[in-house]
Amino acid sequence: QVVILALLMYPVLRSLALQLHSAVTGSYVSGTHSIAFINCLNEQIAKDIARAIMDKKLAAYVNILPKSSALYFWRGELEESTEILLLVKTRTSKIDELSNYVRSIHPFEIPEIISLPIDQGNPLYLKWIEESVPRD
Repeated sequence: QVVILALLMYPVLRSLALQLHSAVTGSYVSGTHSIAFINCLNEQIAKDIARAIMDKKLAAYVNILPKSSALYFWRGELEESTEILLLVKTRTSKIDELSNYVRSIHPFEIPEIISLPIDQGNPLYLKWIEESVPRD
């Protein structure tokens, strides 16, 4: 039971350790923030989802990239479409909440919501993300 509790607490403990390290050293800890990628059917849906994300304070910044062509397999068939891509900058600790929220409002049956940790970047910009997205 202790091992299970430790595993369940790992994300919380890691988050606290990263916050402490950042506060003590004043330096950015790789992976503290992430970029989430979310595909949308059209520009209006993309704007609606982006605004909803911002209204919930789940991100500091959302880019809405123009149409791109997409090829993918869906139910065994090769599909082709155009989509709009959202790039969402947020705290890594908010990715689960962001993903759950977007799934609840996204029109796709299985929306693409993936994220990558931010390794490094402009320290002032990364600090701004931190200040813009409330802690858990």
